Amino acid sequence: MVLAISFMEAWLKFRALGVTLEIGLNIGKLIFFSLNKIEILFACLLIIIECKNQILIQNKLLISAAILTCIQTFYLLPQLDIRADIIISGGTPGKDYLHFIYILFEVSKVFLLYKIGIHKLNKLSCI
Repeated sequence: MVLAISFMEAWLKFRALGVTLEIGLNIGKLIFFSLNKIEILFACLLIIIECKNQILIQNKLLISAAILTCIQTFYLLPQLDIRADIIISGGTPGKDYLHFIYILFEVSKVFLLYKIGIHKLNKLSCI
């Protein structure tokens, strides 16, 4: 989901015929809000499963991905929504690096999720 939305939908929607910057930003706000809630749900489920297995402390990758998701949820996305609202209403927000940081976090999460998946597959093949 992260790959499909963050690295395809995010920029492809602006190439669709008739999609203005304002419409694209509104679509993006809705989609990233929804994606983020699903990410939170999956992170919580994984943490609960890991706690039941009593290996959460050992799983630094999962904790790192959850921390990145929390920072995105409670800081970056609300700030990016404010910037999008300024643009939608015809304003020009000041320059900052929040969008770049968000992309960096998404790339980091994809890497962490990949590593978590490989780690879990290796554990399964040892059983």
